[in-house]
Amino acid sequence: QVQLVESGGGLVQAGDSLALSCAGSGRTFSSYTMGWFRQVPGKEREFVAGIKWSGGVTGYADSVKGRFAISRDNARNTVYLIMNSLKPEDTAVYYCVSGPEDWDISTSVRGYMYWGKGTQVTVSS
Repeated sequence: QVQLVESGGGLVQAGDSLALSCAGSGRTFSSYTMGWFRQVPGKEREFVAGIKWSGGVTGYADSVKGRFAISRDNARNTVYLIMNSLKPEDTAVYYCVSGPEDWDISTSVRGYMYWGKGTQVTVSS
């Protein structure tokens, strides 16, 4: 079984940067695709970014491309999301996710088996 714990959320001003971390445990963590989703109350969860265990392959939602960067350190069982030029519309609960790798990085919640409890990111205008 895999357990994921997010950290790094908080309150920032528009234009600021913030780094999220996700620490994982479990024997299969290092071989899984990792990613981040976010959710605003009343809306469905939205794919933000994903990264494969090997090959340096990443994927981003169009809304964050060029501003956010996902990375991972398999030796530390940790995945990161560096968020730059934050906007008020980035305000959401951010969830760390993991799942067995497919040919492509999944942008659907159905593509991931394990989810963290989430961390709140609030961007003021």
